[in-house]
Amino acid sequence: MGTEQMLRKILMGLAIFMLTIAALGLWRSDDISRLLAVNSLFSKQRIVANFSAMDTMFHSRPVPVNGDVEPWPTRKTPLPDQILAGERSVQVEDYLADTATTSLLVVKDGEIVHESYLLGTQADDLRISWSMAKSVLSVAMGIAVEDGLIDIDRTVETYVPTLTQSAYAGVTVRNALNMASGVRFNEDYLDFWSDINRMGRVLALGGSMDEFTAGIDGRLGTPGSVRQYVSIDTHVLAMVLRAATGQSLPDYVGAKILSPIGLERQPHYLADGEGVAFALGGLNMTTRDYARFGQMVLNGGVWDGERLVSPRWLAESTAPSAPPRFRSDGFGYGYQWWIPDGSNGAFMARGIYGQFMWIDPNRRIVIVKTSANRNFRQPGVMKQNVIFLDAIAAYYASQ
Repeated sequence: MGTEQMLRKILMGLAIFMLTIAALGLWRSDDISRLLAVNSLFSKQRIVANFSAMDTMFHSRPVPVNGDVEPWPTRKTPLPDQILAGERSVQVEDYLADTATTSLLVVKDGEIVHESYLLGTQADDLRISWSMAKSVLSVAMGIAVEDGLIDIDRTVETYVPTLTQSAYAGVTVRNALNMASGVRFNEDYLDFWSDINRMGRVLALGGSMDEFTAGIDGRLGTPGSVRQYVSIDTHVLAMVLRAATGQSLPDYVGAKILSPIGLERQPHYLADGEGVAFALGGLNMTTRDYARFGQMVLNGGVWDGERLVSPRWLAESTAPSAPPRFRSDGFGYGYQWWIPDGSNGAFMARGIYGQFMWIDPNRRIVIVKTSANRNFRQPGVMKQNVIFLDAIAAYYASQ
């Protein structure tokens, strides 16, 4: 069965499920409306607009930000017609269309050298980060570690006692940062009953993410033994951060990271019914503001002369420390950051449907690419994206 057929089958099952429950009167009308919207979240006709309007379909929490916004230095140049990506020549415009790119922004030496908005999107759209938000959380964790609030070699239940009876008992903060918790969690987006989709329904219906996480009880292996990408690890990290700092994730990220770098629009996190931020993929910011965050990381944690996070933490978190160092897919993993094998120092945040924040310290390049690519799971697509981003970085570094 093809991906499109599987998706239709899943959505049909969800629709029947919702209508049955609605008929029994077990959900409120706003819950039903929210789930109906989620049901068409990734549909071909609506996905682009939906990714700029996530707060209309989910609960959300604004990120408190303040401070002056400094305009980006700009020296815009057009994209090349074609680039050498690996061993083949790629028509850039065609590639952006084929991957349903919604925005592409390139920063070189702190200046915007290219900025495009496609498929009807605008510069002030708050675009969903999906798992790029994990890398933002990594920086927030680093700040708390440097402040002595978190020891990453202590177990997560030390900070969050409600996890003591879950599969996370005995998992260290470092294990969770490395996606090496050993917890069993099905992250198949095309399986209606997978853990990731059950979690999504908890979010959409206003349930508690913390309660859902505390109920995870299956194990696959010993903590720290091998990396298995499970997004629930990121929620556990956010639970630890909230417990250690006494602040919500939006408040902490807003005060420690986003206010100092000065955003063009107030961002927001998707949230559950208790107002707890969806840490593993719910951040929404403009493309320029994602680039601001990326530039701060490229600068070694410094923005406008102010150090926000230590270069030691950034170096540690963007090194391939999760076992194994590199997998057969060509990617290593650090503390919620991806490291492509052979990238010569470049690393990235990435999210489903084609969200990328490419940071290349050697070339002094930051690239943000947002997308609504429904074919993001097809074989070879991820590798092609990495080759393309590296080629764009090489092109602008040579200009």
